[in-house]
Amino acid sequence: MLINQDQPAGAANNNDLIFDVGTADFEDKVMRGSIDTPILVDFWAPWCGPCKQLGPMLEQAVTQAGGKIRMAKVNIDENPELAQALRVQSVPMVFAFFGGQPVNAFVGVKAPGELKSFIDQMIEMARQARPDALDIPQALSEAAQALSAGDLDLAQGLYVQVLGEDEQNAQAYAGLIRTFIAAGQAEHAQEMINNVPDAISGDAAFAAAKTALELAMDVPVHDFSHLEEKLAKNPADHAARFDLAVGLFSAGEKERAIDELVEIVRRDRKWEDDKARLQLLKFFEALGFADPLAAEGRRKLSAVLFS
Repeated sequence: MLINQDQPAGAANNNDLIFDVGTADFEDKVMRGSIDTPILVDFWAPWCGPCKQLGPMLEQAVTQAGGKIRMAKVNIDENPELAQALRVQSVPMVFAFFGGQPVNAFVGVKAPGELKSFIDQMIEMARQARPDALDIPQALSEAAQALSAGDLDLAQGLYVQVLGEDEQNAQAYAGLIRTFIAAGQAEHAQEMINNVPDAISGDAAFAAAKTALELAMDVPVHDFSHLEEKLAKNPADHAARFDLAVGLFSAGEKERAIDELVEIVRRDRKWEDDKARLQLLKFFEALGFADPLAAEGRRKLSAVLFS
């Protein structure tokens, strides 16, 4: 985020998250606006040197909170009535509003860690005040179970709810991609991958979902009878077994796909420069390393490698 150094507490870049406020709209934007979501109110002045230091730090901390808290800026030179009403005697001074009233405050510049702690306290206060708020870890767990059981509607609904609460939740974003893959809607999955937010693009869960789509698109036709016939005639035909494994995985027969690759490793560990083992690692990544099937597959692979 670019900050205007000449006016550190002036016009914000994000009108929803960080905004200017004055006497005329303070009641609407701050008091009513803080009913459900905490709002920090930064009282500043153009001539205040410490304000120039605190303002950008506050903006960064609020932005990193991902919408769980907002920030209003009050120029005390332009709004002396507000400063007087809240007994602001020196700046910078920051009030935290929640539920329509001030609940906390501090004066002066604080270190980034102290600002984060202050903001975290406000977010936790808001969370506890909403007992009906979505339990994100529980929702993610239930969504993963639903996806594993093939209940795609339930899984998709839960992932969408989580993203509604936390739009940068990588697990939910990746899980939603997986629901599209499982439903055979590769184009929707690819669209989500193409438009992934920067905050999610580097997450391991997203990388695994991306690999899952790549594997799902490897073999568009799920008729493997010709490969099975080849193996029946020649069980040492590793190329046929490898193609069968990739096809089975894309068709949803993941356990059998893993077993076929483990069999190649058992018969010839170094076949085509470790191709079977490396493909197994892709399978495990696509499943997610916490998936029970991936864990069992790693156990089978280790048993073969270290036998």
